[in-house]
Amino acid sequence: MKIDKNKITNIIFVIILVLFFIPSTRGMIQIVLTRIFSFSPSVVQVDERKKINSYDWKLHGVNTESINMQTAEGKVIVLNYWATWCPPCIAEMPSLQKLYTDYGDKVVFLFVTTDDDPELHKFMNDKHYNYPIYRSLSQTPHPFNGEKFPTTYVVDKKGNIVIDKVGAADWNSSTVRKVLDELLAE
Repeated sequence: MKIDKNKITNIIFVIILVLFFIPSTRGMIQIVLTRIFSFSPSVVQVDERKKINSYDWKLHGVNTESINMQTAEGKVIVLNYWATWCPPCIAEMPSLQKLYTDYGDKVVFLFVTTDDDPELHKFMNDKHYNYPIYRSLSQTPHPFNGEKFPTTYVVDKKGNIVIDKVGAADWNSSTVRKVLDELLAE
């Protein structure tokens, strides 16, 4: 009996669909599919960019020193709201880790979460990530909004939001690297 390509495709689709409905495999399927379909985030048009109204934001360092975002004023910032239980967050973390590894000494990275320490430490150790994690201790400056996970902002040295992305993205793309290089050169 010969099986044609359509039957093979249908069988694969049914297997993925079944795996998606099994709770223990659902998260992994979501992560894999999100990684496959994540693209580079788009840059906000210059005339549509919002500006940070204040840098006064106290952040508790979970695996690093606590800071006030005022120390980042005049620098390029990458701000990411995330959670360990969020499949799209988990999907984009490898690309953010690569970006942090290459730009961590030039760009201020703020990975903000509300997760508890045991989950965070286990997640970081299991995945071998080393980016700085923070929890908000004061009101988040406008126009940042961390209600949806993941949400990521790239901010220029003047406080303008150059990238505003809700949902997973490929942060290790040539587009993002070009934007960061241009912002650092300003």
